[in-house]
Amino acid sequence: MLTEGAIFVGGGGEAYAEPQELLLKYGNRHGLVAGATGTGKSVTLQILAEGFSAAGVPVFLADVKGDLAGLALAGSTEAKLHDAFMKRCQTIGYTLTYQAFPVVFWDLFGDAGHPIRATVTEMGPLLLARLMDLSDAQEGVLNIAFRIADEQGLALLDLKDLQAMLVWIGQNAAEIGLRYGNVAPATVGAIQRQLLVLENQGGEKLFGEPALALADLMQVGTDGRGQVNILAADRLMASPRLYATFLLWLLSELFEELPEVGDPDKPKFVFFFDEAHLLFDDAPKALVDKVEQVARLIRSKGVGVYFVTQNPADVPDAVLGQLGNRVQHALRAFTAKDQKDLARAAQNYRANPAFDTETAIKEVGTGEAVTSLLEAKGVPGIVQRTLVRPPASRLGAITPEERRAVIAGSGFGAKYDAAIDRESAFEKLQARAAAAAAEADKAAAETAGKKELEEQLKQARRYDGGTTTRTAGGGRRSDSLVETFGKSVVRQLGTRTGQALVRGILGSLFKSR
Repeated sequence: MLTEGAIFVGGGGEAYAEPQELLLKYGNRHGLVAGATGTGKSVTLQILAEGFSAAGVPVFLADVKGDLAGLALAGSTEAKLHDAFMKRCQTIGYTLTYQAFPVVFWDLFGDAGHPIRATVTEMGPLLLARLMDLSDAQEGVLNIAFRIADEQGLALLDLKDLQAMLVWIGQNAAEIGLRYGNVAPATVGAIQRQLLVLENQGGEKLFGEPALALADLMQVGTDGRGQVNILAADRLMASPRLYATFLLWLLSELFEELPEVGDPDKPKFVFFFDEAHLLFDDAPKALVDKVEQVARLIRSKGVGVYFVTQNPADVPDAVLGQLGNRVQHALRAFTAKDQKDLARAAQNYRANPAFDTETAIKEVGTGEAVTSLLEAKGVPGIVQRTLVRPPASRLGAITPEERRAVIAGSGFGAKYDAAIDRESAFEKLQARAAAAAAEADKAAAETAGKKELEEQLKQARRYDGGTTTRTAGGGRRSDSLVETFGKSVVRQLGTRTGQALVRGILGSLFKSR
């Protein structure tokens, strides 16, 4: 008999007849799904996503291989594995009803889902430095750029904003260095090169507006089921650092924006981090510390984080210790290191006297796992060999036509599909530069005009006295030297403004004599 307020994972114990369930009240205590390639991790991720969605919990997951898109469509009695699924359901005592789930597809590149964007400011200098693999000195200059942009009201929305900000810093390095420390042009140039690499990898599509609103990920439908957000990550995996940094940003945004909820009856949101080793490979200590902090504290905001990876050793101990619900598929032990990792993985489970955990991890077949799920009061359950239940949604990929139909029916296209480019740092700095250039041109023209007048004045000083001209009545009138020279220059300038300028300048010069 299945327990209310729980997700049925599969059957364990003797003859696989004992239900293995993930209690929803401990769903925010995080989890781990691990195992070698081809052992069934993706199916486990799929049935967990189904279970949370059916319980009214929105989820977010990355579809690395394209095979999780099947969540959007119902399974079929015509499917090749239908008979095998029915046989397994009979073994574990589960009634399988095929159904589709409320899926929304997202894609950083905007091809296989709605575009998903963040502003440069939201990403922040720490994650950007990680994304571009910057040195400490380069990260320092990046922090200066963010600080000055904030002080001067220059919004950093996309990559061209950050690039323009760095150009401005390079041009004003001497003045900036007096306040913030030395800013070397070579350092600015190195950051610009990394931004170019990021842009070539498609990173420019991640940054911009409209930025993703977290509330749009956390929808619950009128039927009470949680929205299943699937990030198309097959193309994104070609840029693993971009993939890992984006998911970490999203996790950090959840941590910073969501309110405290204590210990809810079920999670408010569940986040699956597939290929989790990409997050920790060559990660600086500051980044690992941030992940540990988020994992430790975000549960009080009702968010469960489930890391999916091949080997538990991929996850640092400080983070691994936060993961209460565990599903361990088979691990292969071909080398001495593999054997050590296997022994270490087995030590993380509460022993079952019925079998040896290390042996079981080596022997479980595809679709079978060693599981330990939190029990009453959050105590780790005794490890069990578990047959994982079949999915209710389609197993495997969907066609491009089916994907387009799901995207068209989501209702998010009008909000996110078209990019917005409002005034930000790039435009404001461009306007400043244009104004400065116009002012410089004006000053240069005035300087040139004064020099020309001075030269002509020198020529005029060779004359003695004034000149005599006839009046309209036939009389004679003598113009002063100033007037005579002024008229000459005005004829050359050809404007009243020029006449006034000449009279003012020459008048002041002769008065000073």
